[in-house]
Order: sequence, then structure tokens, then C-alpha cells
Amino acid sequence: MSHLDIALAAVKTGTLLLGSLITYLSFKAHRRTGSPALRALSVGFGLVTVGALLAGVGHQFTELSLTESIVIESGLTFLGFAVIVYSLYAE
Repeated sequence: MSHLDIALAAVKTGTLLLGSLITYLSFKAHRRTGSPALRALSVGFGLVTVGALLAGVGHQFTELSLTESIVIESGLTFLGFAVIVYSLYAE
């Protein structure tokens, strides 16, 4: 494992931890307030976080290339950001 692989794993782990925390806190806020916007926000951040997780797992533990893993991550990040934008306009 090269130093770049280690750096990638470390950054993905940090993204997973922080993304999970943001998802949890926004979902907790949704449960407290019942706000659909906060529910959408938690779903959006959840999608971004799952994308990072799947890209890391796909690259490290399957035969997916780094490029294929990045395409999966980018697709989920795109969907997650679309849901986050929606959450900003939801009532």
C-alpha cells in the first residue's frame, strides 16, 4: 500500500466520520422540530456520506478501478447536493 493509498483511506475515513455526524445532527434536529427541510437535509448529507463510503469500499475491497469508484461517489454526491438544495427551498 503506497503513501497515497494511506492518505486516501485517511481522508475517506474523515469524510465518513464528519458526514455521519452532520447526517445524525440534522436528523436529530428534524425529529425535534418535525421540519421536512431538515429531513431533506439529513437525506442529502446521508447520500454524500454513503457516496464517500461506497467509493472507498469499492476501490479498496472490490475490483473496481479508482475511476469507477469516483464515478459512483460523484453520482451520489450530485444527488446528495440536489437534495440539499431542495432542503433550502422546502417549507
